[in-house]
Amino acid sequence: MGQGPLSGLRIIEFVGIGPGPYASMLLTDMGAEILSIHRKGAEKNTLTDIASRGRKSITLDVKTPEGHAAMMRLVTEADGLIEGFRPGVMERLGLGPDDCMAINEKLVYGRMTGWGQTGPLSHAAGHDINYISLTGALAAIGPADKPTPPLNLVGDFGGGAMFLAMGMCAAFFEAERSGKGQVIDCAMTDGSASLMTFFFNFMAQGLYKPQRESNMLDGGAHYYNTYETLDGKFISIGSIEPQFYAELRERLGLSDKDFDHQHEAANWPDLTNKLAAIFKTKTRDEWDEILSGTDVCYAPVLTLDEAFSHPHNKDRETLIVRDGVVQPNVAPRFSRTPSAIQGAPVTPGQHNDTALQGWGFSDDEVEALKSGHIL
Repeated sequence: MGQGPLSGLRIIEFVGIGPGPYASMLLTDMGAEILSIHRKGAEKNTLTDIASRGRKSITLDVKTPEGHAAMMRLVTEADGLIEGFRPGVMERLGLGPDDCMAINEKLVYGRMTGWGQTGPLSHAAGHDINYISLTGALAAIGPADKPTPPLNLVGDFGGGAMFLAMGMCAAFFEAERSGKGQVIDCAMTDGSASLMTFFFNFMAQGLYKPQRESNMLDGGAHYYNTYETLDGKFISIGSIEPQFYAELRERLGLSDKDFDHQHEAANWPDLTNKLAAIFKTKTRDEWDEILSGTDVCYAPVLTLDEAFSHPHNKDRETLIVRDGVVQPNVAPRFSRTPSAIQGAPVTPGQHNDTALQGWGFSDDEVEALKSGHIL
C-alpha cells in the first residue's frame, strides 16, 4: 500500500501522453495505487520517463475476448479509471463509462481530452497550443508582436492534469458519501479558461488591454518584468505593492521623478528602458547579493540545471536526484500523511508477472493470459 493521503485507492490508467500520465503521477505520489495499462507492443520507457514513476504496468490486449474479460475484472476491483482517448474510443472497446459502471457503480471515471467529450471540436485532433488558443490564454502571452507558447504548462498540465487530479479527488470524496461514482469530463479548454479567471476579472473592470505587453502582468509594466544582466543572464522583478516598489527604488537609487507614477502605463516603456540600463551594469550574482531575500520581490531567472542547485530549492528538496535523474519532488506537502515517490518510472509490461496477482488473479490465470499472448 502506498504512502500518502490517497493510500488505499486503486486506479486503472489507460496510458496516453502528456496530461493523463502527469495526473496519474500526482495521484501516485499521494499514495494511490495505479495500474498502468499499456497496449501490446508499446515502446519501452526509461528511468527518464519521470511522469510514469511509482506505478505498476502491464501490457494487455483488450480487443481480445480474454483481454476484455480480464480488464473488466480489474474494473470491479478499482476505485477509479483514467483514460485520455478521443470521445468514443473506450465505448468502441466496450470499456466506456456505462460498461464499467454497470459492474462497479462506485467507479470514478476520469476522461482527459483537449476539447472535451461534447462540442463541435470534440473529435478533432489538437495539442496544447490549440486548446489555449481557443480560450484566450495564448493571445495574452508573449511579446507585443507575437503570441508565444508558454511551453505546454497552461493546457496540458495546468488546465488538464491538475484539473483531472482535482476532479478525481473530489469525486472519490463524494463517492464515499453517496456510494456512487461518476464521470469526470476534463477538457483542457475548460481548464485553461478557468486559469484565466483573474484576467477575465480585469477585463470586466475595464483594466485589461488585449494588446500584449501593455498590462501589469504581461511584460508591460516596468516593475513586473525580467531584465538582462551584465553577464547575459536574467533576473525577475515583481514590485507591485507600493511598499515593495518603494524598496526597489531605494535599493536601486531611483530618484527620477518619473518613477513616482508607478501605475501610469504611458510611462512604462521609458521606465522599463531605464531599469534595463541599470540592471545591465552588474552581473546576476551581484544583483543576487543586493536583492535576494528582500521585499523587492526578486529572483534570478534560473535554467533547469541551475534551479536544482539553488540554496532554497536544496533546503526544501524541491528537486531531487533519484536513480540518477533530476526530478521534482512530491507536491504539495502534508503534515500528517506525507506523500512520497512510490517507486521508479515503469516500462510497459514490467509487472506482467506480478501486478495481476495483486489485483486478485491466480497464478494459473496469469499464466493462461501470458501463454495466450494477451499479456
